[in-house]
Amino acid sequence: MSKFKKKKSGDLPAISTASLPDIVFMLLFFFMVATVMRQNTLKIENRLPAANQVEKLAKRNLLMYIYAGKPSSSYKQYGSLSRIQLNDKFAGVDEIKAFIAAERAAKREEEVPFLTTVLSVDKETNMGLVSDIKQELREVNALKINYKTRKGDALQGVRDN
Repeated sequence: MSKFKKKKSGDLPAISTASLPDIVFMLLFFFMVATVMRQNTLKIENRLPAANQVEKLAKRNLLMYIYAGKPSSSYKQYGSLSRIQLNDKFAGVDEIKAFIAAERAAKREEEVPFLTTVLSVDKETNMGLVSDIKQELREVNALKINYKTRKGDALQGVRDN
């Protein structure tokens, strides 16, 4: 008789899955912390004018962005005249009211009076377009306006109440 037994072929040891929830939780936590939410993709040229009297805005969640400028080189099919961009799509002046209403509806009721509209306008944009935008904002009573300028990396601008 032999002291050693022959191992049975085909038997695999069981894999322990006890640590699997911990690993999944760590990965989920890592991606939640490391992920940056995407801002709007600019479809227009946006060379901002310089300003010497600026104010830094603290609460970015209370800002509504309206971009104006010529379509960038990858969007030349939209022409060479200045266009308005609301979120990630080109829009007309008549769509500003619906944009403001949607932004107000997305906020809590107590935050609505503190919403500020940020006009990020290319310095080559026709002032007629800016006047049309401001007129639409007046009609929906969005009177807190901030012009985005280039001075440092922080969002800064000149207020127009």
